[in-house]
Amino acid sequence: MTGKLNKIAFLSALITALVFSACASTVVIPEDLSSEEIIQRGQEAMDNNRYNAAMQYYQALYERNRRSIDLVITAEYHIAYIHYKQRNYTQARAGFNGVIEQYNIPDEELLPQHFRRLSQIVLQRIDEIEGVNR
Repeated sequence: MTGKLNKIAFLSALITALVFSACASTVVIPEDLSSEEIIQRGQEAMDNNRYNAAMQYYQALYERNRRSIDLVITAEYHIAYIHYKQRNYTQARAGFNGVIEQYNIPDEELLPQHFRRLSQIVLQRIDEIEGVNR
């Protein structure tokens, strides 16, 4: 009986490891992919709860577009939102606060305003969640 339980435990651990390694796979993002296509693929990954893949798309968006504040904010918001969806509230909070900080410039009205407001809303939700869990 003990041997059978050990085999079941081993198989269970093996299956768990395989599932997590499949989730952690690397996404190949072609260099010629436009920013719009990267955002679209990131959103599709999010819609399918493939957070690791979505994270890779938005990190690529950030890395490839550091000179475009609009795309940097887009990437930072989505990265923070992925952390929120994964219940990594500390990282999510830091990310959303970073997005809001991007608006502390003289021409802030030229930036996409919806990401600032969405960040504020999700930060309030995190406060509510953490208040309940304390």
